[in-house]
Amino acid sequence: MVKTTVYLDERDAVALRRMAAETGRSQAHIIREAIGRTTREIGPRRLRSAAVGHGDGAPIARNADEIVRAELGRSTR
Repeated sequence: MVKTTVYLDERDAVALRRMAAETGRSQAHIIREAIGRTTREIGPRRLRSAAVGHGDGAPIARNADEIVRAELGRSTR
């Protein structure tokens, strides 16, 4: 786990303390559960730029200079 600090307004802090006392769970546990639910609702990160280009799927690192020259229409060093 990673330690972090969360600032709450007084009303939320009181509600969190009350919930922890009533349920027998720690405040940290309640916060982790809430964050977990929220992040699961969002789902995995999607790259907006994925699959918007063109190509045959071949690796480009080996011939990057050639690709850049072809795309820009000019020669590089």
